[in-house]
Amino acid sequence: MQIVLASNNRGKLQELQALFAPLGVELIAQGTLFEGEAEEPHCTFVENALAKARFAAAKTGLPAIADDAGLCVAAFGGQPGVQTAYYCTQFGYEKNDTNNVTALLEQMQGVADRRAHMVSTLVGVRSPQDPEPLIAIGRVGVEIAPQRQGQGGFGFDPVLLVPELGQTFAQLSEERKNHYSHRGRAARQMQELVRQHWLAAA
Repeated sequence: MQIVLASNNRGKLQELQALFAPLGVELIAQGTLFEGEAEEPHCTFVENALAKARFAAAKTGLPAIADDAGLCVAAFGGQPGVQTAYYCTQFGYEKNDTNNVTALLEQMQGVADRRAHMVSTLVGVRSPQDPEPLIAIGRVGVEIAPQRQGQGGFGFDPVLLVPELGQTFAQLSEERKNHYSHRGRAARQMQELVRQHWLAAA
């Protein structure tokens, strides 16, 4: 079975392809099939992931799985949320991972409450009109580290401290990160949903 992965984010692609390998399905990055990305006008992860999955399914005629993920900081009322990828631009920085981390560390200066959580919402559709999208949500509590730690991962990983490990995601091996991460948790749920609802019915 071929499934389009509705993302052009290389970090997400690498993580999800590794996480879905046990299913025996072929995950195809949407960028190899068509150009362009879906609009993400919504304020919730699930709505944006659904929009991306429907867009990819419409463009390719294949089932599609999309991920919408973000950082929710307690001291910021749950923000940046769905705007995580663009977080630094509101402070005058150019959009990229390094600037996002820099902006977050600046905004967290003097903030005692370092609690946050990462959310990954995966949505799968068999077609653009699928009335029963598969939805999997992974959530992991973290603390914002006072400075970058580690060289691995992507996004905010260098400052996402996993309290029970005493390390950031950027300090973990890929395998260990996938075990603890929000995307790993969502992907394991989605694997089971695909197995039960798509593969079993094939």
